[in-house]
Amino acid sequence: MTAPLRRRGPRPLPLHLLMGASRGWLALAGTMTPSAGGSPSWNGGFPISKAGRAEQARILDRLAAGSHAPEEFRAAVLRRLLREDRALIAGIAAYRRHPYTRRLPDPPVPWGEGGSRLLDHGAPGAAGPPVVFVPSLVNRAYVLDLDERNSLLRFLAGQGVRAMLLDWGFPGEAERQFTLTDYIAGRLERALMALPESAVVVGYCMGGLLALAAALRRPDRVRALGLLATPWDFWATPEEAQRAAAAAALLPALEPLMQATGTLPVDVIQTLFAGLDPWGIPRKFRAFARLDQASQRAALFVALEDWLNDGVPLAAPVARETLGGWYGANTPSRLAWRVAGAVVDPAEATMPAFLAIPHRDRIVPPASARSLAARLPGARVHEAEAGHIGMAAGSAAEAALWRPLLAWLRSL
Repeated sequence: MTAPLRRRGPRPLPLHLLMGASRGWLALAGTMTPSAGGSPSWNGGFPISKAGRAEQARILDRLAAGSHAPEEFRAAVLRRLLREDRALIAGIAAYRRHPYTRRLPDPPVPWGEGGSRLLDHGAPGAAGPPVVFVPSLVNRAYVLDLDERNSLLRFLAGQGVRAMLLDWGFPGEAERQFTLTDYIAGRLERALMALPESAVVVGYCMGGLLALAAALRRPDRVRALGLLATPWDFWATPEEAQRAAAAAALLPALEPLMQATGTLPVDVIQTLFAGLDPWGIPRKFRAFARLDQASQRAALFVALEDWLNDGVPLAAPVARETLGGWYGANTPSRLAWRVAGAVVDPAEATMPAFLAIPHRDRIVPPASARSLAARLPGARVHEAEAGHIGMAAGSAAEAALWRPLLAWLRSL
């Protein structure tokens, strides 16, 4: 613990510390108010649900049956909460001091425009068409080229594929005015036009929607389409519809910030993602504290966390279009999303397609991705036993995604 701090994350740190502590303390406040025994109230005026009152009664009955004083049980709970708080802080401190640093050199850049560039990972003489990977706009592209042992792009290049990665870069003065049409009908199309032949285009997460729209606009430049953990129906389940509505409802409050900066800042985006699994981030840092810090598993954890914390601001017009349109109005699934005036309808795609749907995906629920598969004619669907990020860059990614994707590419 004496090494200097090397990183700022996890971002935003105050939120993660608060969420890490709040679950246990709220549970304590909600369930530890003794009945009419004269002990002080611990709920501090918190409203307790019917289920919470039932749980409270169950705990008190069990304590009474075992002749345990509520004060002793409360003290044991407090000790447990303090241990969890210490473990969380230890995990975050170990992460911030870990010596890992990503040192992969960039491959050649055959095309660039503004802050965007195309990175060519293919070995000289690679057979077959170029395969262009399109990442999300809110995360750095290098999740697909994470490190020496966890790089989808370098794995494919080693198998003779001319794998290329579109790095969107950071939104500069021009990009802060971009809409999704500017990114798709502008940057992405011009990157494809710079290639000597049509390409296989593979989109990851949000990048899958961008790749789909580009394929429908320019089938002459896209010979096949891969979609990895790509959302479509943002209201696929009642729970997801509720989450989508909550995200869209934040837009008015975010407007002053977006008007001032021209972007939706990284820490705001990270906060929105944290809301998908509020307790998951503290849980994983507690687990990280227990790892051998010299192990490959610990290094992979740090590599992925560094990528997550190295986010990209989202151009304000794109934030309005995605939060208000995709989430708030479910425009893709309702066939109301338009790019350059044309509706994006997967049913109109005629090229071969591959869809990878991770089963444990919290960011893109499988039901959302499966609705896209149902509308994409003739698509090969691969159900992956992995999570959203683990499928692309986790320790089991080669089996979960890389080799099935390679097999589909070879079948073309």
